[in-house]
Amino acid sequence: MQSNRRRITLIHRIDGIGLGSMKEGEDMNAVKDVINQDVESILDAMHGAQLPQGELKLLNHVPLISEQGGRYGKGQVIAQMKIHPDLWFFKCHFPGDPIMPGCLGIEGLWQSLGLFLAFKGAKGKGRALGVGELKFLGEVLPSNQLLQFQVHIKKIKSAACTLVVADGDVLVDGKLIYQAKDIKVGMF
Repeated sequence: MQSNRRRITLIHRIDGIGLGSMKEGEDMNAVKDVINQDVESILDAMHGAQLPQGELKLLNHVPLISEQGGRYGKGQVIAQMKIHPDLWFFKCHFPGDPIMPGCLGIEGLWQSLGLFLAFKGAKGKGRALGVGELKFLGEVLPSNQLLQFQVHIKKIKSAACTLVVADGDVLVDGKLIYQAKDIKVGMF
């Protein structure tokens, strides 16, 4: 019962007040879950962690980062991107038939894994290292509202660098549109 109380307190502090309110010297690694935060709040609390910026910054909101759960019990991330008709890629991909490029869906999964590594305390520069298998089952249109990236951690290795391997799904407005296996990201 005591461990549940501590966990709820940590989640409440993160969710209700924001990660930036952590006290000086508190260890981010002591926090096991992040619930319902914007990406910038999370990155600010992780001192130096970064994701792509500008038009390539795909993640807006993070309903969940956890060291537990997911399909393999080793952690999970759920991140979101708001979709609107004025997004840059709809203007050029393709004129008269606008859809989001599928590679941006994979980029969103890689960014979600990079966020997980930063959450785990990995230091260095994040790099996408590959994807084992990929299926496109649908597409993102300007009329869609919300894209969700779900990653399920399979393994984490730490040595000279930190590597994470996960499976992931991309959903648009709740419908599964991409499935990826063995997505890899490293921190060097």
